[in-house]
Amino acid sequence: MQAEPKHYAGFVAMVGRPNVGKSTLTNSLIGEKIAIMSDRPQTTRNRIMCIMNTDNAQIMFLDTPGIHKPHHKLGEYMVRTAEGTLQEVDVILFIVDVTEKRGAGEDYILELLKKVKTPVILVCNKIDKLQDKSKLFKIMEDYSKLYKFAALVPVSALTDGQFPDLVQEITKLLPEGPAYYPDDMITDQPERVIAGEMIREKVLRLTRDEVPHAIAVEVDEFKERDDENIYIRATIFVERESQKGIIIGAKGGMLKKIGQQARADLEKLLYCKIYLDLWVKVKPDWRNQDKALKQFGYNAR
Repeated sequence: MQAEPKHYAGFVAMVGRPNVGKSTLTNSLIGEKIAIMSDRPQTTRNRIMCIMNTDNAQIMFLDTPGIHKPHHKLGEYMVRTAEGTLQEVDVILFIVDVTEKRGAGEDYILELLKKVKTPVILVCNKIDKLQDKSKLFKIMEDYSKLYKFAALVPVSALTDGQFPDLVQEITKLLPEGPAYYPDDMITDQPERVIAGEMIREKVLRLTRDEVPHAIAVEVDEFKERDDENIYIRATIFVERESQKGIIIGAKGGMLKKIGQQARADLEKLLYCKIYLDLWVKVKPDWRNQDKALKQFGYNAR
């Protein structure tokens, strides 16, 4: 009698400084856009789980906020979320940007990694932007002197279509066991949470430096009108009246553009027609208010 092929399942934390490409890599691995992406640091605020199924494994990727020095209560929450994840997973991916010099941020994360027993894979990202490819070996060698990694894998989260080497190295470290989730499930986040994140991404991308991270999005209504139509009403919160004006734009042009781009992404993800109704409100200094952080889904403790 032939033995059943072995199956592996486990949780993988993705950690690194802000803006090293964690969310881009997460989305590329699972083939769907779940984690929001922006070239603004600290885009990811919550821990988002995305699920990948292979022939012999189910891998749950936890895209964590970038580890950084916090400047407000929201930042403290984000760093606590990222650091706490290290204790709860089977594998850690430490993602570094090979186009940037190792700095205090990477050194701080390496010190955190030394405090846990979880195996760590060093993922050297953005190799497509490294003009002198000979530098890659030196970068990997330097990191290897600082920490005993289970594996070192160079990738381009932006241009690589498949990540066979990375997936293989992760699978080697996972415990044997059945899948935790159904094959067709790709995230643990409710659809209304994803909708709010998609809207926030468009605000970040379109307003650039004018409205940094003083943005929160609350989905007030998420209603299926029928099998092919969903109505979403959401409020974009900012901290100042001037930011409200920037988001609305001349004759409402910026808000319209935000809505159009968010709707396009949501329709691709949810496979249905989306009716998006956006509003903008001011909530002064919300990032330092426990009540506001709780309202927007960030545990302020």
